[in-house]
This record gives sequence, structure tokens and C-alpha cells, in this order.
Amino acid sequence: MKTIQEAVEITIRKTPFIEEALNEKLINVSSLARLILPEVAQQLKKEVKVGAVMMAINRLSPANELRIRKNIKKLALDLGDVIVRSDLCDFTFKNSPTLFKKIAIILGESAENNDLFLTISQGIFETNIVASKSLQPLIQETFLKEILINNVDNLASITIKLPKENLEQSGIYYFILKQFAWANIAVQEVISTTHEMTIVVKENDVNETFSILMDLKLS
Repeated sequence: MKTIQEAVEITIRKTPFIEEALNEKLINVSSLARLILPEVAQQLKKEVKVGAVMMAINRLSPANELRIRKNIKKLALDLGDVIVRSDLCDFTFKNSPTLFKKIAIILGESAENNDLFLTISQGIFETNIVASKSLQPLIQETFLKEILINNVDNLASITIKLPKENLEQSGIYYFILKQFAWANIAVQEVISTTHEMTIVVKENDVNETFSILMDLKLS
């Protein structure tokens, strides 16, 4: 049978921001206990007192959180070059049998120009293209008969080289992306390879985004 402690832990773990704020002593435990009381009671299928929930919250162990933070901080110090590219555009098209042939055209046209930025991410139902603004006319012409789902201009990207250890460490992407959530920066796209992570944001957010990433490296 589930205990109050287990029910409280399950409820808190659903919202990592709350867990971190608790570890930083930024949340009033009494208020949090009243907030999660209905969900805890629902899990246990019985009436639960606020005092019991408060005690369970105070007993939460930050050990796992602190271990992850320590490992991620070590990784953050090993982050490689941070590369910024501006003047980008973003297209999302519905997948179709003809779409992939047209992608080959774009790749062929841009293959010999190392100054261009181009990433293509194929999903199950749609394909996303983030490219230098100079490629926009070519993309618009080539994909004219395809179904355009979304198009955004005035974007910038920041590419981070990740250390090899990132494959073994849980939470590295969350640790990076949460910084932008706290700063109220809307991430337009996240593009990743094995050892690279590219974050696409609006151009007016790129300076703050870059500063946050540099703070991660230096902290």
C-alpha cells in the first residue's frame, strides 16, 4: 500500500521546478502542502492531514537532485565552443512522397557553400528546415506545392559542443533548457546530434541566450 511519503514524492517529482525551488528554500512548505493535498489524498484514496503532507515534504531527500547537479556542473565546465548564427528562417512542411526529393535539391544547392546554415529534421508527420535567410527564396520556390505548416523569420541559433560523457548523464538537456524557461525565453527549435545541441531562438533573445550558456560554462 502506498504511503503518504511515496504519494508526496510522486506528486512533487511531476514538476521539477517545484523540486528545485524546494531545494533552494524558495517555496513555502505549508502553502505547497495545501496545494498538493487533494492529489495526495486521491492517490491514497483516503483523507490526509496537511501536517502529514508537510512532514513528508520536509523529509524529501535532495541527494539524487544534488548528485545530478554535481555531474551536470562538471559536464558544463567541459562544454566546447559555442557558435552563434543569425539571420535564419524556419519552415515546417507536412511530409509527403515528393517532399524528400525536394529536400535533396536544397541539400545539393547548399553543399558547396560552407557559409550557409542548414538543418533538416524529419519527423513522422512533418519535416522542419532551419536555414540561412539567403536560402529562403530557394526553399519557397522548391517547396511551393508542399503543405506549409509554419514559417518564422528573424531567428538565430546557438550551437553547443557537448562532451562525450553527455550520453551517460541524465538531465543534461533539461539542465540547459530550464535556464531558458526561467528567463522566459521561447525556444523555437532544438536540434541535436550525438555531440552537438543547437538551440534556435528569436534574434532579439540571442544575446541573453548566449549569456546564459556562458554562465553555465563559467559557473
